[in-house]
Order: sequence, then C-alpha cells, then structure tokens
Amino acid sequence: MPHSSWLKAAGAAFAVALATATAAHAAPAPAPAPELTAVTGVAAVVTLHYDDSRAGGWEAAIAAGVASWNRNVGNVRLVEAAPGTRAEIQIVATSGWPQATLGPVRPGGQVRVELGSQAVSQGYDKTRIATHEMGHSLGLPDTKPGPCSQLMSGSAAGTSCTNAVPNATERSRVESAYAGGLASLVPTDGRTLVDAP
Repeated sequence: MPHSSWLKAAGAAFAVALATATAAHAAPAPAPAPELTAVTGVAAVVTLHYDDSRAGGWEAAIAAGVASWNRNVGNVRLVEAAPGTRAEIQIVATSGWPQATLGPVRPGGQVRVELGSQAVSQGYDKTRIATHEMGHSLGLPDTKPGPCSQLMSGSAAGTSCTNAVPNATERSRVESAYAGGLASLVPTDGRTLVDAP
C-alpha cells in the first residue's frame, strides 16, 4: 500500500475512533421538560401572622394554641409577626369575656382576638380559650351547646374542660376554608363573637 493511501486510511480510522469516543462521552440530550399540571397533590399553605405584644400574661396559652393549630391543620400556618410588622391576627388581653372577629382572615386582612380575664376568673382554661378564639379567626363559629371534644363549644363545655385540640370536623372546616391557597378565601365575616356562658 502506498504511503499516501496508508495515511488516508489511518486518518479516516482515527477520525472514526475520535467521533465514536466523543459521542460516548458527550452529555446526553436534555430530557423534555415535564408538563405542568394544575393539580400537584401539594396543598398551598397560607401563612397568617399574629401579634401578641399586647397580650401580657397569655404568652404560654397563645404559644400552645398556635402549636395546636399548626399541628392539626396542614394548609394554614400561624407565625408570630416580627416586631413593628403588620399582623393579620391582633391578640390583646382584656378584662372582659373572650371574643374574636369571625374569619377566615385573609393574608393582608386583619381580625382581633381579645383574651378576657373574666373567663379565667370564672375558672376556664387559658389555653382552651386562646385556641378557641384563634379558631374564630380561622373561620369557625361557636358550636353551643357542645361537648368538651368540640373546641368551638367554648364555655358551653364547662370549666372542667381543658381540651385545646380541634376535632376532625373543625380541622376539616378550616382546611376547606383555606383550600387552594389565596384564591378560594372568602372575605372575613366581620362579626365579633363573644364567648360568655
């Protein structure tokens, strides 16, 4: 084989080997982007901020109430507002009976919770009171008369009741009120519910 033919054949073989090696180490073609679907199976979480800076003496009860709601409802998260920032839920200590604005409160909206010492002086449990009044902010009305197992039965359950956990129906109603994130929220009712016997 003449020298020039041999060089051409060797060059061609080298080019084929180089192309094969390059193809073997090349990055694979990107996969097509997955289609976005309207239903992802993940619930949108609505974050609501609360301000308890004017609820002196109720801090432990408020913390327990917030923990109860955050533990039992998946699509709403109660978070303490940073000092000087706006909060959807204003919590204050008063000398009267506990009361609250009926929600569900929207992010950017505002409701008021009054944690009244008159109920405590009558023997009612502070944590149940705080959790119950926050339930109003989340859109739950009173269910009076009702058993202790219903958080929203409030004072109707008597002073011996310390249950501060929403039952399945109460959890479901809050989940339904906040389903789909912001889009499905109805405006706050605006009524003030007083929890006196």
